[in-house]
Amino acid sequence: MTTINKKKLVYIAAPLFNEIEWNRNTEIKTFVESLGFEVHLPQDKAGRFSDLSKKSDNIKLLRESVFNNDLKGVKTCDIILCLLDGRVPDEGTCVELGMAYVLGKICVGYKTDIRAMGKDGFDNIMITESIKDNMAGTLDELKTILLKFKEDKK
Repeated sequence: MTTINKKKLVYIAAPLFNEIEWNRNTEIKTFVESLGFEVHLPQDKAGRFSDLSKKSDNIKLLRESVFNNDLKGVKTCDIILCLLDGRVPDEGTCVELGMAYVLGKICVGYKTDIRAMGKDGFDNIMITESIKDNMAGTLDELKTILLKFKEDKK
């Protein structure tokens, strides 16, 4: 009997509101794919919300569509990779992390920014406890974390 190993699906949760974020997300997607994962990057499906909203006659419907597509991505992924750079992590990324955690997904964080929200030097407890030991600060650390989840242990 032949067993086909399906690639694990990584959902990248990240801000995508400017050129720098857009490009960084694409770089991370390419990096994760190079490790042998399938990647769902919402900006690839939806495009730029600012561009879409200029063309839409129904912003409410557009917002619902983006939300539902992102929700479907979180539900169907094996791993969520949250890009958490910035003084404060992106609100949408945090919501997606919370949903993934509740759904029992593997939660991974990537943060190269040394700034943290709390005066104690840590990010919000809800973020750090969802990610636990799966927080990377470099691409090498991210590679190590992701590869430990690459193969099913069943």
